[in-house]
Amino acid sequence: MSFLKRTLFLSTAIIIIVGGGVYYWKTQYSGTQKYLTPEEENSFVRFDMEAYDSILTNYWMPHDQYNLPEIFKLSLQKMTGTEQNLATSTRSAVSKMLGKVISATTTEGAKNISLNTLAVVLYNLQPINRNGILSSSQVQDLRQNVANVNPANDLYKNLGIERGSNLEAVNNAYDEKVAVLKNATTSEAQAELAQIEYAHQVLSNEMSRQLYDTNQIEPTLFSRVLNKTLYLHMSKISPTTLQEFVVAVDTASTTAGLNSMIIDLRGNLGGALDFTQNFLGLFIGNNQYAFDLFRQGDFNAQRTVQPKFPELDRFKEIAILTDGLTQSTAELTASALRRFRIAYIVGEKTRGWGTVENTYPLETVIDPETSYSLLLVNNLTLGVDNQPIEQNSVTPDILTTEKNWQSNLSYFFSSPSLIQTLSGEKIKSPLK
Repeated sequence: MSFLKRTLFLSTAIIIIVGGGVYYWKTQYSGTQKYLTPEEENSFVRFDMEAYDSILTNYWMPHDQYNLPEIFKLSLQKMTGTEQNLATSTRSAVSKMLGKVISATTTEGAKNISLNTLAVVLYNLQPINRNGILSSSQVQDLRQNVANVNPANDLYKNLGIERGSNLEAVNNAYDEKVAVLKNATTSEAQAELAQIEYAHQVLSNEMSRQLYDTNQIEPTLFSRVLNKTLYLHMSKISPTTLQEFVVAVDTASTTAGLNSMIIDLRGNLGGALDFTQNFLGLFIGNNQYAFDLFRQGDFNAQRTVQPKFPELDRFKEIAILTDGLTQSTAELTASALRRFRIAYIVGEKTRGWGTVENTYPLETVIDPETSYSLLLVNNLTLGVDNQPIEQNSVTPDILTTEKNWQSNLSYFFSSPSLIQTLSGEKIKSPLK
């Protein structure tokens, strides 16, 4: 099996994993169970206590660094507007406190107290506003966002043609739309022109059109050849990004003279964590140390899971572009590539959003119309010197916010093409 085919298979496997949900925590909250406390006979109390247990199991912070019973007490006080009595900082005391309040109200009131108290608890877990409660529809939206699927954006419809139309129809529709809009000056017309430009770009490319036709997945990587530099803009990280990167590099292998690369991560909000392990493997090989995660007091080393990609050997110098919106997996990837001296970073400090989140379904039913899942930070990503990226950011080797930053490029790069491209106006903003 060729390298490209192996990578395509892996990317498909990642889609299946993400699409089906990962790390589902199997609880024992069945209708025949003997509950841990009498108050949990009430489904609304049981709902919150199931969440309580899931937080202790799955949340990243060591238990001795936060007082979950006290957080529940303060959250219940906020929701009810009355002082609450928590006899001891124990699970059973939390259940009794919730049971007293919930049993004294209506079914609808109990549901609101149960849901909203839990929402306040989750909001206040560190980092603030990074954990939450999601309905089944919100979980679906989250999965589609991770996969870069936008059901509301029909690219064929934007061009005014039927879904699945062939390349000739795509090109003809595009030409007709451009002829009508190219001289228009209104903001609405310019927005429509940008929309059809993007639709044509996606649907006129064989690989991106195949992904879109199959699963409505839009591309995340856009490539250009700029002199002797291969420019790659990763707009976000999805289960197909690795495949798109390999295809772009493989396609560029027929272009003579390419010897440098720019990986543009500006505005990249991140995505699936395992991307970094796979992506780094393309440069340094399989089963090599990649980075560490921190969870409940433990440091967990992560290793690469991809073989080395020989086509990358021609790129002797690599620059990574970052800005204040580069976050999550994108930050981790930039940090890892620099740690192994594969690339240098040029741009602005990253956002400092170094958390790994996941969904954990709650089995207790409090609404026949929907189910709920916890969104929890389950790990922190670690960068240089094993310091959390969270709140610390990744600082570039060359800060473009400094005066005359272009003069520093020659200290890190020797490729005239790369230096000229980095210092020029052409990539002042990410290219698509």
